[in-house]
Amino acid sequence: MKKKKVNLRDLKPNPEEQHSHDDGHNHGNGSTFKTYVPAIISFTMLMMGIGLDYFDVTFFKDWIRIIWYGIAYLPVGLPVVKEGWASIKKGDVFTEFFLMSIATIGAFIIGEYPEGVAVMLFYAVGELFQGAAVKRAKGNIKALLDVRPKEANVFRDGDYISVSPEAVNIGEKIQVRVGEKIPLDGILLSEKASLNTAALTGESKPDSIQKEAKVYAGSINLESVIEVEVTNKFEDSSIARILDLVQNATARKSKTELFIRQFARIYTPIVVLLAIGVTFLPYFFVDDYVFRDWLYRALIFLVISCPCALVISIPLGYFGGLGAASKNGILFKGASFLDAMTKINTLVMDKTGTVTKGVFKIKEIKAIGWEETEFMKYLMEMEEQSTHPIAKAILEYKADGVDFEATEVSEIAGKGLKGIVNDKTVLVGNKALMTSNNIDIPSETESIVESIVLVAIDGKFAGYVVIADELKDDAKDTIINLQKIGIKNIMMLSGDKDSITQKVASELNIEKAKGGLLPEDKLNEVELLKKNLENKIAFIGDGINDAPVLAASDVGIAMGGLGSDVAIETADVIIQTDQPSKVVKAIQIGRSTRKIVWQNIGLAFGVKVIVLILGAGGLATMWEAVFADVGVALLAILNAVRLQKMKWD
Repeated sequence: MKKKKVNLRDLKPNPEEQHSHDDGHNHGNGSTFKTYVPAIISFTMLMMGIGLDYFDVTFFKDWIRIIWYGIAYLPVGLPVVKEGWASIKKGDVFTEFFLMSIATIGAFIIGEYPEGVAVMLFYAVGELFQGAAVKRAKGNIKALLDVRPKEANVFRDGDYISVSPEAVNIGEKIQVRVGEKIPLDGILLSEKASLNTAALTGESKPDSIQKEAKVYAGSINLESVIEVEVTNKFEDSSIARILDLVQNATARKSKTELFIRQFARIYTPIVVLLAIGVTFLPYFFVDDYVFRDWLYRALIFLVISCPCALVISIPLGYFGGLGAASKNGILFKGASFLDAMTKINTLVMDKTGTVTKGVFKIKEIKAIGWEETEFMKYLMEMEEQSTHPIAKAILEYKADGVDFEATEVSEIAGKGLKGIVNDKTVLVGNKALMTSNNIDIPSETESIVESIVLVAIDGKFAGYVVIADELKDDAKDTIINLQKIGIKNIMMLSGDKDSITQKVASELNIEKAKGGLLPEDKLNEVELLKKNLENKIAFIGDGINDAPVLAASDVGIAMGGLGSDVAIETADVIIQTDQPSKVVKAIQIGRSTRKIVWQNIGLAFGVKVIVLILGAGGLATMWEAVFADVGVALLAILNAVRLQKMKWD
């Protein structure tokens, strides 16, 4: 899959950025007082005009009254009328701007000046609130843009110089001072470092790492000056990948959003036709027909029909969900996947790197006829000649005293190593190696399902070491919580040997598990599950071999820290912290988002239908119409903003 390149300049946030409808209308972001001036002028003049009307002031009559309210109308009404005209020229007639323009101009024609100004004023105030709410909803997502490193101190020609991160090449050495952001992915050259990775993972706890550990762009250096060897160019770094996902996530709309927008384009012209009918049809059926009264009812109809509450509050709900997820170290590649997460009823997971740490550790040492330390020295000298992950785990053992030296070490394919250590012949490997050299091994080794390293010294069995991958700290709680929220069908598929897979599955209380699988075997297992159309499948993985299954699943979830680039590119959801428990949180956020979205839809339609009926019957005034549109939109916005404050623990 071709990776999209991210240009640092393209990601620069615009402080004056405004949220816009698809039809082109801009909401002020509320960042300057100037944004509020038109509404303040109109509100002040409207209140003064209503006061003058109430006290029946003599000079406030006829044309003076019309001019006064006309001036009050212009600051908030003129921009909307312009937008309506611009939309008509583009061929899009039935927009909210057209409806608001016709309704308020009509109110002026029939002499309802205060109501005409009030409708447009409250609409403008609603737009300001909507703009502020959208800005807040985007806040957690946009916060990621602030972690962009602006410069890198790279070692060139015997000195450190400051350059753009995009100008640094793989293999170069960079220096990061205390409080600075690491500009590029790399390997730590210093002995140790303490990093704040919250921007990448959502985890506020400092991450302490040792020499040769991986470091990621966007992390903040907390303690001392460190040096890093660059392993990825900026456009391929973890932070660039995250920024790319964030930039594109809000562009991928959910089916609910798309449906609401399509519905609004059909629903609005229908209401316009009904409003025309409300104006003229009663002439044929009502004895005391008064054109002005029925036109007023029709204007109410038009105000109520404005779809702003729907087309703003629904996307805002998804913005809120995406922002809440990113705040928790979960990246959805689009709002559509927030919806998809709510339908998941079957979860399939990889083992290594997903529910286990993907790092081998010594679980047990059994020395027979030798002191443990001396036994381990023989083993470690042999394993120093190997690059196998198990050898790395063994070499982490701390053995004090005089070191031995291994000579004449040779690898026996598929079996292990043979060599001389401290003038003794040493065999290190599996059962086949021991059997071929006539070494008797204890029966107790047969019951060990984890990886086991057998050792013989001078023709006699000397002991063994059990190596195992550790479960992640939250793995058990993840399975328990998944079952609590209704995900009962959980399955583990692993390329590791079946005995180990079954043991891990048993520890996690997962009933279905299969090991020893090739990538195509995993894919076949998922395809079998998909034959039951009721199964909505999420797959969690981290390796290159998981990419086909991630793509085939209804929702592919990749571990973003340990995960391979291929897995991350293929997945729909990225867990930045590598914690499987975040999958539970992702499902909960998806469900909360969908719940709020449908609450807003129900609220908008319910109130509009009631006021439409009352308006047609002459029981509702323009003020009720304003509430049905702007008021409901504001209530929906406040409901959507709740997502930002929800806790999913």
